[in-house]
Amino acid sequence: MRPRTEAKLGAGLRLTTLNHNQKIMKKDIHPKYYKKASVRCACGHTFTVGSTKEFIEIEVCSNCHPFYTGKEKMLDTMGRVEKFKQKMAKKQAPKAKKTRKSNKA
Repeated sequence: MRPRTEAKLGAGLRLTTLNHNQKIMKKDIHPKYYKKASVRCACGHTFTVGSTKEFIEIEVCSNCHPFYTGKEKMLDTMGRVEKFKQKMAKKQAPKAKKTRKSNKA
């Protein structure tokens, strides 16, 4: 049997190798995983997810976030939104073909 060798992995983890085919991770170094962790939003919405924490409190969820609810508002600072919309309208408008004028008499 070959002697054990230890290789250092990132974040202080060590991988112990018995031979080329068999690798053993050290036990009791990973946090406990909760398959049904409870998440509660400030709006009152509650749902479950998988996490290393048993209970999670959040401020914004998909039920109350303006982007997902369609209540998103654009703040107009010094007319920037209107200027942007005008620029986009100009770019999307079809361009007229330029005709060349001949100088022949």
